[in-house]
Amino acid sequence: MGKILLPNPVKLIFSIISADNDLFYEAKNLLIDYFGKIDMESDFQPFDYTSYYRDEMGDGLKQKLVSFEKLILPGRLSSIKINSNKWELIFGTRSDCLDEVIENKRKVNLDPGYVTLNKFILASTKDGPARIYLKQGIYAEITLRFMNSTYHPLEWTYQNYQTELYISFLNRVREQYKKEIRGYHNKNYIKQKMEK
Repeated sequence: MGKILLPNPVKLIFSIISADNDLFYEAKNLLIDYFGKIDMESDFQPFDYTSYYRDEMGDGLKQKLVSFEKLILPGRLSSIKINSNKWELIFGTRSDCLDEVIENKRKVNLDPGYVTLNKFILASTKDGPARIYLKQGIYAEITLRFMNSTYHPLEWTYQNYQTELYISFLNRVREQYKKEIRGYHNKNYIKQKMEK
């Protein structure tokens, strides 16, 4: 019988998509309030691989990835995705001077995921052939896998995650994570030794 082990903490990543520069700033500040300091941030990438969001969010969309200094447990991904959906609604709701909602369109897309030493996972509210149900209506998908010194797309990986910009960024995030997870294990080892 296999021994049950708890998973390592993972490196939280958020994708932010919007056409509004101010919303990128606001979204980043909201994420910092909840998850702490951002330690790495990608350059912007045009989000023009699909027209899926165009009717709701408009033209000129761009995307940015951010990673967070503090590691999380992977079991938190579903609750983080549920919260990010609520935050999207908040950013999309605009009121007039009488506090009546006059607009309720999504203006920013927030997609959480995480990096491990061998994969990049994204959360989704949609099922699919490569998605595994977590809980509370949230699924997880392996978006990239790490082999031969870099992340590689899979047959279902969206085009925006196959770019050199994002593969390179996630490789750098993984290098940072590798140092952090080594430190995490050292602290646990020292703590276990002290407790005995």
